[in-house]
Amino acid sequence: MAIIVLENAHLRMRVSAQGGAVLSLDSLDFQQPVLRAGKGKAPGDCGLFPMLPLANRVAGNRFVLNGQTITLPKSPADERFFLHGDGWLERWSVVEQSQQHCVLQLRKRHACGFDYQAELRYALQDSQLAIALKITHLGSRPMLYGGGLHPFFHCTPQSQIQFSASGYWPEGELHLPLDWTETIPPEADFNEAQYGKDEWLNAGYSGWSGSATIRHSRMSVTLNAPTSYLMLFRMAGEPFVCLEPQSHPVNAHNLPGQPGLVLLAENESWSFSTSLVVN
Repeated sequence: MAIIVLENAHLRMRVSAQGGAVLSLDSLDFQQPVLRAGKGKAPGDCGLFPMLPLANRVAGNRFVLNGQTITLPKSPADERFFLHGDGWLERWSVVEQSQQHCVLQLRKRHACGFDYQAELRYALQDSQLAIALKITHLGSRPMLYGGGLHPFFHCTPQSQIQFSASGYWPEGELHLPLDWTETIPPEADFNEAQYGKDEWLNAGYSGWSGSATIRHSRMSVTLNAPTSYLMLFRMAGEPFVCLEPQSHPVNAHNLPGQPGLVLLAENESWSFSTSLVVN
């Protein structure tokens, strides 16, 4: 497994070509982890991975596009869903590398219509990690694309999480969302900074400001992403919280108007950018 180490005066990170994943990201200024550390021995055993060519789950693992039912591929990571797509499961090629940045590429084709080349760039810039993802559709038949990032932020009961949201989708059966509501229960409401509860939470938020912050005793980490949708995932007893910026809500493929998804014709591209800022 190819491991790339990037470092500047403030941050150190390890990137794996397997899954295009960030295995770890640490602050040298504060001597603290920014993301949880992983060994990359299994999918998702990392600090962050890309989600493409879609994020999360699609109900029934199928959707309708231009009157045609599209059945998504089976995933080795989930028996029911093309979970988070396939970018986090595949081995990427390293096409560019320096002490403070790297560029990875992935070429994939599926019978359902996904036919793409993805480019993923990680760059350390002072006290921030800048991430850019670009997908170019290469198929002759147009296809819907979307995605995002799935970071595992280091988080303890002494940490506080804050982001604004106008409403959310509670989790339902098979981890799919229930109906959207503007009534957010206290344990899932982070409009005011709080830790929440040390219990399972897997919910999607809309109307967030594009910025979310985790405050520790000495250090804060801010996620910035130009998207209207954010997932929050946590597990009881685990020292992490996932704040996942997504271009579309969960199951957008089967929602009216397919919000946040982009229909790409041959050689058209979609881009997504995010930064993690440490203060």
